[in-house]
Amino acid sequence: MGRRSERLSRQGALAGDAGEGDVIQVVSRAFDVLRCFEGHEARLGNLEISNRCGLPRSTVSRLTHTLTRMGQLVYLPRDQKYRIGPSAVAMSASMMKGAQLRSMIRQRLQEVAEQLPGTVGFVVPDRFHLVYLQFARSASALGLHEGTGSRISMASTAAGAAYTAALAPEVGDTFITDMEREAPEAAKILRPRIEANRQSLREHGYVTACGIWSPHINGLAVPIWSPQYQTFVVITIGLLSSMYDEQRLHAEVAPLMVALGRSLGSLLEGAEGDVFNNRISRKPVAMAVHNNNKPINSEGVDELEAGTRRARPARSLRAGDGRR
Repeated sequence: MGRRSERLSRQGALAGDAGEGDVIQVVSRAFDVLRCFEGHEARLGNLEISNRCGLPRSTVSRLTHTLTRMGQLVYLPRDQKYRIGPSAVAMSASMMKGAQLRSMIRQRLQEVAEQLPGTVGFVVPDRFHLVYLQFARSASALGLHEGTGSRISMASTAAGAAYTAALAPEVGDTFITDMEREAPEAAKILRPRIEANRQSLREHGYVTACGIWSPHINGLAVPIWSPQYQTFVVITIGLLSSMYDEQRLHAEVAPLMVALGRSLGSLLEGAEGDVFNNRISRKPVAMAVHNNNKPINSEGVDELEAGTRRARPARSLRAGDGRR
């Protein structure tokens, strides 16, 4: 009888009768399911989804049923599989507006890429990964060949190191604690380096990662505060370690990337629309910045998200008063 009650309770959570914590977990798991579909043509059954996202098959079955009713997925009876549905496609299309701004971002990335034989990327955080929104590379680029939509590790890349270092310490520590619970192997890579990354960001305005993702690749990344996303986005570059050792990264690559960070930071600050035109209007609230305790207007976000609004390197990565 107890097991039946527990099972009904879980089903009630999926139906919307759960507490706040359960609702958050259900929403998070629903996005886990949707992330399994890498392209509009991907077709997956419940077992494949379960294997990809690590959720029990019974949970996946309930989620795919609900997502199908919402139009986020479509069920294919002949294949007994699912694919991305019209609602998800429509939502994606509405988010992919702001082409002019994205074009300007890519143009600035390309200006740097023409001077360095690597891939320059503009990435945003997605849980324990980052996703390329824009990229540029020269014809002579060697090594990395990431493209728009590619997902990279938060733990083993320069971009991930820069993003986590830019977060307020208490927020970054909470983030890594969550990672230890959900992606322990990744957390083992990131936690020992977090303090050094924070120090590098304070002193230089950027973070490097040499030979961590691959022994053949060295990377450098600069975090930028984004009003559009109310968190940090990152510009990053990966270069062959045989051509660019850490000393050369500091001497030749860092000045170009720091200048690019300032340029894109100003672009994002002054943009009338969002990169994806999906910002939700929320009531501004006063909040103190960690670097100077002056109140600023921020969006009405929860306490954890608010903590991500730390020093803003987009304006000045090494200002005279010590701000990043």
